[in-house]
Amino acid sequence: MTDAGGPTDGTGPTDASDIQFDVVPDTDQSFENALAKARNGIRLTVADGIELITTGTDADGIDPRRKELVLEAADRRRADVVGDEVTFVANVNNNVTTACNTGCLFCNFKDTAHQFETDHADDHAGFTKTPEESRAVVRDAVERGVYEVTSVSGLHPAFGLDDDHREALDAGNPEHNYKPPERYTTDPHTYVEQIEAMSVDGVHVHSMTPEEAHHAQRGVSRDYRDVYRRLKDAGLDTIPGTAAEILVDEVRDVICPGKIDTGQWVAAMEAAADAGLPMTATIMYGHVENAAHRVEHLKVVRDLQDRTGNITEFVPLSFIHQQTPLYDRGVVTGGASDAEDELMIAVSRLFLDNVEHVQSSWVKFGNAKGLKLLNCGADDFMGTILSEEITKRAGGQHGEFRSVADYADMLSAIGRTPVERSTDYTERRVLDADAESDALGPRLGPQADGTPLVPERGSDVAVGPAGADD
Repeated sequence: MTDAGGPTDGTGPTDASDIQFDVVPDTDQSFENALAKARNGIRLTVADGIELITTGTDADGIDPRRKELVLEAADRRRADVVGDEVTFVANVNNNVTTACNTGCLFCNFKDTAHQFETDHADDHAGFTKTPEESRAVVRDAVERGVYEVTSVSGLHPAFGLDDDHREALDAGNPEHNYKPPERYTTDPHTYVEQIEAMSVDGVHVHSMTPEEAHHAQRGVSRDYRDVYRRLKDAGLDTIPGTAAEILVDEVRDVICPGKIDTGQWVAAMEAAADAGLPMTATIMYGHVENAAHRVEHLKVVRDLQDRTGNITEFVPLSFIHQQTPLYDRGVVTGGASDAEDELMIAVSRLFLDNVEHVQSSWVKFGNAKGLKLLNCGADDFMGTILSEEITKRAGGQHGEFRSVADYADMLSAIGRTPVERSTDYTERRVLDADAESDALGPRLGPQADGTPLVPERGSDVAVGPAGADD
């Protein structure tokens, strides 16, 4: 494995046959025993989880009858834990930059950082925003009623935590992965400056993944706790527990050898909790990992929650394979099946007995499938997302925008109660599903007054999701 968080040449497997794992889905448990424990609310072991997510290791493939039993158990658990409400948040994405040279093989969001340098002649589709541009994006969205700005960005080599961090970094040391801002056509400034810029007009700032926190303390003696405390002072409110992918290092060595390892991801999350920052946690599955890796990942998250109690929701993210290096190289030929997606949601609900909320991603799954997953153990349906780049660049087809009226219509149609929420779930508003759709808008945001979330005239933001499944 390369130095975590440092630059990589992007080398990796060129064929699925190159990959051999030590962790395999093989247990001495039976499906029937594991299901009985799940139904009775007994804490599951990894072996139990493997039996449930595979519908039994005693046979190849997914057994449709057993799968339905797992989904039923998860849906009952969901009803017992959170009832029939389905939540969402009014939010906007503001990704600051696509510049990155970490070389993750599952990602097509980033653009190789050298393309952004002043002496690079070729055009590219990437972007870097100044703090002023970030502030303008967020301020516009706050005026339109959003509660939260979500920001997850590439690891731009000119980024530093603050000016002192930049001064301490040595551009001549490759382990620092640093180049001064004058080398680039646009200066991203510092993490502190970007957070301060986005922390405008009372909006909730949800940003700085463990990977970004590592980038913000590379090359110096500062630890994750210092980083998150500094960012909290700058206006950071909660953190997204992304960059998790699969929290088993033998998988990370294949798909993201330049990223932090499992131990560092956990350390960053614990530091965020120590700094008083609530957090989410994610899994990105459906690529090179197997069922045992997925359950081992759930065990890492559950153990972290046992120690911190700080995770507000778990977010399963199904791998979008198109337009990614893993697909281009023939390492993967597709993503997770519908049955695997259903079982991932269901086993997340059953295994994570200490995490209250599980999300279904309409951006990843589309409307029909995303709604179906709400009957497999999920109870949250993401957010309005006025702009989304990461999934779209990987080949996602399910749109960039969801109105409050859309939520009211869709969730009421499946017999569930739509609820607008705050990022950390401490504020909730039940929607009036009988209200006229053109009168439904967010109310929890700092400037929200119920006006529908619609683009201003002349805006190029999508007004509705696109894609065959929608």
